This record gives sequence, structure tokens and C-alpha cells, in this order.
Amino acid sequence: MTAVATRPPLAEIRSVSARAFARSFRRHWLGMTAAAFLLLLLVACVAAPLIAPYTPEAEDLTIPLAGPSLHHLLGTDQLGEDVLSRLLYGGVISLEGIGEALGVAIVLGVPLGLLSAYRGRALDAVLGRVADLGLAIPAIVILLMVFALPVGGETAAMVALGFIYAPSLYRIVRGAALPLREAAYVTNARMSGVSTPLVLWRHVLPGVAGPLAVNLSLTAGVTLTVQTGLNYLGLGVSPPAPSWGGMISDAQSVLNQQPWLLVPTGLTVALTILSFVLLGDAVRDSLAEAWSLETSSVRPARAIARVPGPRTVQTAEPDALLSLRGVSISDRSGRPLTTDVSFDVQAGEAVGIVGESGCGKTLTTLAVQGLLPPGTRLAAGQCWFGGEQRSSGHGKRTPGIGYVAQDPAVSLDPCFTVGFTIAEVVRAQGHLPRSAVRAQVLELMASVRIAAPAEVARLYPHQLSGGLAQRAQIAMALASEPRLLVADEPTTALDVTIQAEILDLLRALRAERNMALLLITHDWGVVADTCDRAVVMYAGQVVEQGTVSQLVSAPLHPYTRALLQANPQRGVPGSKLLAIPGTVPAPGSWAPGCRFAPRCSLATDDCRAGDVTLTALAEGRATRCIHYSDLIAEVSR
Repeated sequence: MTAVATRPPLAEIRSVSARAFARSFRRHWLGMTAAAFLLLLLVACVAAPLIAPYTPEAEDLTIPLAGPSLHHLLGTDQLGEDVLSRLLYGGVISLEGIGEALGVAIVLGVPLGLLSAYRGRALDAVLGRVADLGLAIPAIVILLMVFALPVGGETAAMVALGFIYAPSLYRIVRGAALPLREAAYVTNARMSGVSTPLVLWRHVLPGVAGPLAVNLSLTAGVTLTVQTGLNYLGLGVSPPAPSWGGMISDAQSVLNQQPWLLVPTGLTVALTILSFVLLGDAVRDSLAEAWSLETSSVRPARAIARVPGPRTVQTAEPDALLSLRGVSISDRSGRPLTTDVSFDVQAGEAVGIVGESGCGKTLTTLAVQGLLPPGTRLAAGQCWFGGEQRSSGHGKRTPGIGYVAQDPAVSLDPCFTVGFTIAEVVRAQGHLPRSAVRAQVLELMASVRIAAPAEVARLYPHQLSGGLAQRAQIAMALASEPRLLVADEPTTALDVTIQAEILDLLRALRAERNMALLLITHDWGVVADTCDRAVVMYAGQVVEQGTVSQLVSAPLHPYTRALLQANPQRGVPGSKLLAIPGTVPAPGSWAPGCRFAPRCSLATDDCRAGDVTLTALAEGRATRCIHYSDLIAEVSR
């Protein structure tokens, strides 16, 4: 019976996310500096009664407009009041105002934005009209009206400012939450009976946290600017009570007598606004990166799961079209994703890469093409294509390699017709007249067995069936005249008849163009029908490779044997289909020694004692198992 991984308690998930966020945030030195400055400022202002050398209204008319000294670290103003003391006491008012405005905006804008996006229809229409009305009202008029009221003052103005910010925050939250409403995990939670507040809190709100953090940081900076400006005009805080805006106004009135008086307050306001912006950017980036960092369950294994470099200096196979030697890929935190991947693809050969999801198949092929996703890097190893070394998994796409994704929607832009999309690739290969480009597009579409290429070229992707869209994508891949075609599960989500047609097409194209094929798949039947050799990957490693007939008839790794036994096409009617116990471990949480040992029936203490190397055998075979002789003996019996 297959083991099912249980979901950890919600409290554990939140603590893991907090740790991942903290680890990511520590790498943003600008954000860390901004957070430290704001924290220091907050503590200093709150503790002003304890640390301020003087009271804010204490005057000393014998030393007006004095510069910095031991008794007055930031000097004095025109009444001999200590600038540092007034700066600290005035900061309390400024920070309280920012908190009041943001608090009102968050309480109104965030829940209503989430609910509007989640519920939609009538509620969304009503709230949208109210938000439009709020955005149309001039803020300065509202603030002046508040100050004119008998109960008007600093607090009332900041609360009013929060109401003014709420429609903008509502729009941002609603826009970020709308795509999440139809997400599979949100639908699953809703269908499972989870209440609406919990769905919004647990599943939707984390998805809008990034844009929300940036907007709140900008809003905090704007609030401080508005508040300082109002106090500069004499609105809000009345003298002699200190305020940053009032201090700037006083400094401006004596600018010719003492220019220094403007520096402490002006610099503090500028640095505070800058810190808010930098902190918001860092929080947004850290939230995005935290999803790719390891959880607490991964951390104990990192000491033994570091990306190893190649043990020896390796060279490419002289006659191979594609050679990988010791390729290891990691994320930006150093967590290994694949390690020591080595295999060759000869010119005109078809090689299949087989393994469960999460084994590193797609990531390896993306590194080959120079298309590693952001947040990952080529940590070790070399890759050669056509005799030329490719040292990086990022940057310009490797010429001579075509790519067919498992989902045609990834490669076909819904805003353009199929013909235009393919023509764009054709034009990228060289400057051709429009008539020549159109003729080549139709020729490519005909080569992938599209019956009416001229008509299909005028259609948009949403007007195509799955099989037709996949043929169009293959035509786009062929436009660059590749010597190697990488097909990442090209028959996924297609019915059986269309799958067979696509595989027949790939075989025919390979023969016609003398083109090598690197096929990623879970289906051993597809491998047997299409490929000459196969590479089996597990937990980021190559565990076995050889010809397809060798692997099917006599597997030399327990994982290969288990995959074959779990293949429905090889099952005996009426008998129980065997399943592999457990699941593929997450990257970086691999067990010591053989990574398949926790799921293997042949595992012994020797398997867990240390790293298992890929052993080269006769006839081009290789296996990463110390018990392969036992498997050979089983086949012999």
C-alpha cells in the first residue's frame, strides 16, 4: 500500500513559513538596514520620556540657535529648546499618525478587497462603485474640512486619511486576489467545507501579501509626507507641542541665521520615508523567495545534502551531440535540487528520461537549454552541446535545441494567432521577406501534419484542440532547425488516439531531420515505442541508464524495477498492481547514502553508510546500486 504523506498542523506550517521568511529577509541588506533604522527610531521615540535629555518645552533663552554640543547634541532652536528632545517627542506624534492612517486603511481595504474578489458579482459591483467614488474625492479638501470641525485635530485627520487610502488599498488587494479565486487549492478548500473567513485568511491573503506590503510601505511614506506638510502649515499639532513639520517650519524661518537647524529634522523625515520604501521592497522579495526555501524538516539534512562537486575532472564524449558531466543545480540558498547528473545523447538518437515527479527531470533539461528558472543556479558540472561547452544554466537560450512543453498554452500566446507566433520564431532566425516567412510558416505547419495550415494559421490558441495546439507548438520548435528536440511530456492531457499520433509525429520528424530527441515522460510504454536509450532519475540523481531493452528486461536498480512493476501496461489482469511505498523526498531532505533506501526492499546498512556512486558497467550500462549483482541473480533465476 502506498504511504500518504500527512499534512503538518497549521501552527507548524506558519512557524516554518516564518523561519523561511526570516532566512530570506536576512539576505536583503538594504531591507535589514531599513528595518533596523525604523526599529531604532520607534524605540527611541517611545522611550523619549526616559532618554530625552530635556522636556520638549524647556527653554533656555541664553543659548538660542546653538549648534551641536555636549549639552545639546543636536543644538537648540530659536527659543533655546533642545532639538534632540523635541525630535524624539515629535516622532511619537508622527509614528502614531502613520499607525492610525494605516490601521484604518487596512481594516477597511483588505477584508473588503478579499471578500469582493472571492464573492464577486453584486458585492463586487457595489464595492467597486463605492471605491471609485472614494478615489474621485480630493484628499486635501477632506483634510481641510476635518480641521475645520470642532472635534478636528491630528488624530481625526489621520483617521480621515485612512478612509481616503482605503479605496486604493481595496483595489490593489482585489486585483491581486482575483486570480487566486479560481486556484485549485482555493476551490478544494471551499469544496471541503472550509468557512469563507478561513479560506480568505489561510489561502487567499498569503497570495496578496507581496503587493500589499509594497503598497503599505509607500502609503506609510506618503502619510508621513502629508502629516509633516500639514504640521508645517500649522494644522494639527499646535505649538509649543513638538512635531516634525512644525520643527521644519521653525528651521525654515531662521535658515539664514542657523542652517544646521534644518538638518536633524529634515534628514530624519527623509531617512524614515526611504526606510519605509526599502522595507516594503525587501518584504515583498522575501515573501516570494520564502516559498522556495526549505522547511524545518529539511534543515537537519542540509549538512549531508550540500551540492557535491564532481569527484574527478570529466570530459565530454567525443562523438556525442549532448554531454552532461556532474551537473548539479541548487537554489539561491544553496539547497541542492539535482546532483552529479551525467549522460550523453548521440546525434540522431532518442533518449528518454524517466522518473516520478520531483526527481529533477525537467530542471536538468532546462539547464541544458540555458533556461534555468529564477532562484536556481548551476552549482557544479559541465555541459557540452555540439562540442561546445555550456558553463551556465542561465542567459541566452542554447541555439540548436528546440523545446516542446507539456502544456501548449505555455508556448502559444493567446493574444496572437498561431501563424503570427510561429512567424515570430522564423523571423528570429534571420531577415526574410514577409512572403518567405509566411511560406516557411505554412511549410512548418504542414510538416507536423496539420491538414489545413493556412486556415489554422489564422486561428487563436483557444480555438485549437489539444492535439492541434501541440502540433503547432512542435512546428514552432522546429522553426529554429534544431539538432536536438527536448520534449517535456508532450502527450500529457491528450487522449490515447492523439497521444499515439503525436508520438508517431516525433518519430517521423526525428528520422526526416536526423534530429536527436530527449523525451521526458512517466510512461514506460512511450519510452519503449520511441526511445533507443533511457536515463532513470530519482531524487535529483541518475540511478540507472542503458538501452531501453536492457532496462525493461533486466533492471539493475531497485527503483527502475519498482517503476516497471508499477506500470499498468505490464500488469496481469486480475492481479494486484504493485506500488512504490512512500514518496519522493523533497530536495535537500534526502536520506544519507542511497536516496532510495527508505523505499527499497533491498536496503541494508551499507546503503546508508555513505554516498553511492554511479557505477559504469559493460555495454554502456550504469547503475547507482551496490546490490546490482543481486538483481542480476534474480533475472538469471
